[in-house]
Amino acid sequence: MKPLTEQEIRTAFVNCTKGEAKRLSVPRDLADRPWDDLDYLGWRDPQSPERAYIVAELGGGPKALMLRCPSSIAGHMRRSMCSVCVTTHTGGVSLMVALKAGKAGQQGNSVGAYLCSDLACSLYVRGKKDAGVGGRLHESLTLEEKIQRTVANLAAFVAKVTA
Repeated sequence: MKPLTEQEIRTAFVNCTKGEAKRLSVPRDLADRPWDDLDYLGWRDPQSPERAYIVAELGGGPKALMLRCPSSIAGHMRRSMCSVCVTTHTGGVSLMVALKAGKAGQQGNSVGAYLCSDLACSLYVRGKKDAGVGGRLHESLTLEEKIQRTVANLAAFVAKVTA
């Protein structure tokens, strides 16, 4: 992924108002992010833990989503699998919900997906971050094929939000 500026990130949001995009917390360490190892930029809002954000380069430019993460619920420590990178975690996968873009989102329609709670899918796929015992299933796919699958799964989620 190519490095993005704060302004590029703010203008890429497709499922919130311009005012919301202007007020949301963008990471201050953009220059220090491992851009070459990222398929998308994802982060949790430090001031509002129930919010998360994803920015991906899809369809010729960056597209960003504002996500809601439900508060912790009982039983969240069971093993779950991320629907984007296919990494399993014990307590490290969260249901994240995005309002749909446009009129559908204004009417309250949303789309959800189970994602790595720390939004570090790219690093799990590349083996740069450890998900713990049983985190990555043994697969015969090459690293490039795993990366392509991760990008395709994320693109499918973004497409549901923007449809």
